[in-house]
Amino acid sequence: MRQASNQPPIRFNRQRREVVYVPKKGIPPRYVPWEEVIASVSVSKLITQYALIPEFKLMIGLRDKNGDVLWVSVPSGNLNQAIAEWEAIRVYMEEGPQALPMKQSDEFEAGSVAYFHMCRQGYRSHHSFLRYIWGFLIIQFFSGWTIPCYIAAWINNRPKAAFPKEILEWSRPLPLEQHAMPSEALLKESAEIRKAFAKGQNLLDYFKVKLAEPSREPESTN
Repeated sequence: MRQASNQPPIRFNRQRREVVYVPKKGIPPRYVPWEEVIASVSVSKLITQYALIPEFKLMIGLRDKNGDVLWVSVPSGNLNQAIAEWEAIRVYMEEGPQALPMKQSDEFEAGSVAYFHMCRQGYRSHHSFLRYIWGFLIIQFFSGWTIPCYIAAWINNRPKAAFPKEILEWSRPLPLEQHAMPSEALLKESAEIRKAFAKGQNLLDYFKVKLAEPSREPESTN
């Protein structure tokens, strides 16, 4: 079951190179430059009466002008998924949507009309015609046939939460000459990361090497 949120999500603007977030209704939106956004992964353990369950969250920090950081957490199934979530955001902001993988079709998602007819055809091919009539057609007819599928699609496609007008204005496309440009430091760092990827490294490997303290040469006793 999906729960509709009444809180607008974080919005990333590639052209302005900014991020905006509305903490709560009535609180002014928080605008943060893209290159000042903090990203980390939180790893913890949930203790239950049955098992010790690891928990992973992508943590996105938005620092305001006073230095206060507002953290937004994105639950993830494992460490790699949390890192991949951030990497998808980073690639979108730096290279654009064309650099992301193709969106998978949700045509046969459970509850869709296509999924309903796929199940109907599967039931028909594995059962006799008489059982198909009584075991599927009649039951589904009195259940509304595909009407529940259309209602579910309409509900899922409705806006879950509305953005304030100022954010909608902020989200409007800008002329090409007004697009914000990345800093030289970020361009250099991105180039180094791409080189690491070409060598078969991942983000964990890269930053482990990047942040490691240089080894000291043994002092001569002569």
